[in-house]
This record gives sequence, structure tokens and C-alpha cells, in this order.
Amino acid sequence: MRQGLLAAFALVAIGCSSLATQKAVSGEPAGPAVGYDIHVQAPHMMADGTPGGPFHHYCKGISDKILQCLLFESTDPKAPLVAVEYFIAKDLTRKLPAIQWHRHFHDHKVEVATGRVQVLDMPADQAAKVVEIAAGTDGIVYQLWQHGQEFPDGTVSFPQSLGHKFPGYSDK
Repeated sequence: MRQGLLAAFALVAIGCSSLATQKAVSGEPAGPAVGYDIHVQAPHMMADGTPGGPFHHYCKGISDKILQCLLFESTDPKAPLVAVEYFIAKDLTRKLPAIQWHRHFHDHKVEVATGRVQVLDMPADQAAKVVEIAAGTDGIVYQLWQHGQEFPDGTVSFPQSLGHKFPGYSDK
């Protein structure tokens, strides 16, 4: 795993973001919600096996091994937050028991290969770098607001990428 994997996400976002980061007087970001500048669009396979989305992921790096994303069903300024996804370096996630990994995680390299992932709001060459870095991570999605519900009721599900393959599962 490349060192600074997710730090590279931050550099790409800083280099291409058209949004000015809000700073406190000290020069530090004004709060934890500042900096979600990497915009990724991708569908998910919902817990019931149906395709969902595409979801708009607004992401930022929080360490050199973890990127976190806020997920919305649209880009409407009043769109509700429906899920959270973490992009985690594979050297961390692959330590988990296989059954736990397959239930909750998906390989972003496999997801990217489906052609369904789009990096938006940045030049194509920078978007390609983001995709390349993302392919070196695994993802876990926590769906907090289930589709069709009037409000989030505490139910949490774990959607997968549409390209995820479960061991022992057959499409037949």
C-alpha cells in the first residue's frame, strides 16, 4: 500500500477544488464539515439486492489511510444525508475475518472496473488520479436513511457496490 494513500486524495481535492475552505482565525478549518470537496457518484446494491442510487458522495481524507464520505441521493442543497461511506486502506481491512469483510466491505478496484463510478467537479486528469487511488481501498457503507422512509428510524443497513461478489453466490 502506498504511503500517504489518502493524503493524495486531499492533495487532489485541494488542487482542484473551486470552493474556498473556510478557516477559523487560527488558520485551521472552522469545523469538521469543511473540506468534503471530492465528489464521487456511484450506485450501490442495497441490502434487499436491488440497485440504489446513484449516490453523491462528498468525501475528504481524515488520515493517511481513511477517507470518509457523506452520501446523498441528489445534489439538491436540502438533500438529506442518507449514508456514510469509508474508504479504508486495504492493509487495514484485509486483517478482518473473511466473513466480516464480505458482509460489510467491498473492493473499490472491483467497483471502479464496472465503469459505474464517476468523479465529478474536477478536470478529467485529476479525476483519473482520484479513481486510481480509490482502487487501492475497500469501502464500507452505513445506510442510515432507508429508501422510501419518511425519516431515519434507526435501521442501519450495509449496501455493497454493484460489482461485489459474495463467495459461494451464483448468479444462476
